Amino acid sequence: MKIAIAGMGAVGALMAARLAQVGADVSALARGATLAALQAHGVRVRQEGGVAQAPLRAAADAAALGIQDAVIVAVKATAMRELAPQLAPLIGPHTMVVSAMNGVP
Repeated sequence: MKIAIAGMGAVGALMAARLAQVGADVSALARGATLAALQAHGVRVRQEGGVAQAPLRAAADAAALGIQDAVIVAVKATAMRELAPQLAPLIGPHTMVVSAMNGVP
């Protein structure tokens, strides 16, 4: 299953790591230093017993990731207005969009 996560803060990163660990084809929509870190190292989550690391594709432009089976939106509600138009290249006729937003839009 191809899953894109928009928003790689604590919630998005944890979801990305866990999904990648169980075999999902995970990609991330990110920018700036977060994008650079994801491209260099994948996603890393500190947990009891060490650090879990999982590879993923990351891009600043959703068109580079293509249509997904699911898109998880893990940004603060206040960021949704800016983010929404950027998600269009990820969404096809059968794509599920899942909200994991923090706050009330």
